[in-house]
Amino acid sequence: MSARDRIAPRRLYLVCDARPRAFLEAALRGGVDVIQLRDKTLGDSALIQAARDFRAAAEGAGALFILNDRPDLVAACGADGVHVGQDDGSAAAARAAIGPDRIVGRSTHAPEQGAAADADPEVDYVAVGPVHATPTKPGRPAAGLEYVAWAAANVTKPWFAIGGLDAGNVDGVTARGARRIVVVRAIADAPDPEAAARMLRERLEDPVGAAQP
Repeated sequence: MSARDRIAPRRLYLVCDARPRAFLEAALRGGVDVIQLRDKTLGDSALIQAARDFRAAAEGAGALFILNDRPDLVAACGADGVHVGQDDGSAAAARAAIGPDRIVGRSTHAPEQGAAADADPEVDYVAVGPVHATPTKPGRPAAGLEYVAWAAANVTKPWFAIGGLDAGNVDGVTARGARRIVVVRAIADAPDPEAAARMLRERLEDPVGAAQP
């Protein structure tokens, strides 16, 4: 089974900067099943070095490891795929760099972008948001809960709600049909990442919204 075939069942996706393996393993024990390394401060060699802990932690937990915005380093990092934003080049270019079996994820911020990603054969999953304004994406306006509801009704590929989500507001996206979420600070800044992940996972396992692909 290729990495592309493994994305659909995933529910809780953590994006963070370079972290110790112990932190990653704690988050994975709590229920995270996708981890993404996103660290704009690192050069190529340091990014490859940091990726070793992500790769090892993901393998140990049966999780997926995604690299942010560097399709050229996916192989060197041992990543299962790459995530590209709207300003990071095309999904086709990412696919050409990483090959046919790895994952390409795409950020989207409005229905027209969501529809384009859903129709793109090179895209394996779609990120929908930011639901709320977030300091991890300064200057990007919130897409709002309406975009989540649109995605639940229209996107056929696996999709993840993203943007300022935490245990206090995740019910807002599940009520509108989200079954998968991406978080950053809710786990990365938590004093107990395992407990934070477990709380979020429990909310996702008992959604109040409609099912989605």
